[in-house]
Amino acid sequence: MTDEDLIKAARNAAQHSYAPYSQFAVGAALRFSDGRVVTGTNIENASYGMALCAETVAVAKAMAEGIRGGLEAVAVTGPSDRGGDAPITPCGRCRQVLNELAQLGGTDPDVLCVGNMDVTRLKLSQLLPLAFGPANLD
Repeated sequence: MTDEDLIKAARNAAQHSYAPYSQFAVGAALRFSDGRVVTGTNIENASYGMALCAETVAVAKAMAEGIRGGLEAVAVTGPSDRGGDAPITPCGRCRQVLNELAQLGGTDPDVLCVGNMDVTRLKLSQLLPLAFGPANLD
């Protein structure tokens, strides 16, 4: 699967967003070394703090399917009509959630932050330097 295919999967996931409060549909797609792709979308709640981000939903789905490593790349997309042209980046919580899954497989995945005009590619370690993870508990 190419990066463009991964971005398309994230955009498709965003179509299933439940974002009645922010109207900011986000999609995420995770690509694993075995070729599997797992997607997620944001799910809002009237109690705002209970909302789930797209990346967290995708990681939860992957973990529920028994995927514990091999995370190679993540694509994150937002709505094309909101947020300007800036690339969408995972929030701090999602960076930590992605890091947990990445560290289980010893990877430092690419994160494709998709904007209206450009895609910014960063390593997860650039987005979350000096991350806390499973190894810190040993």
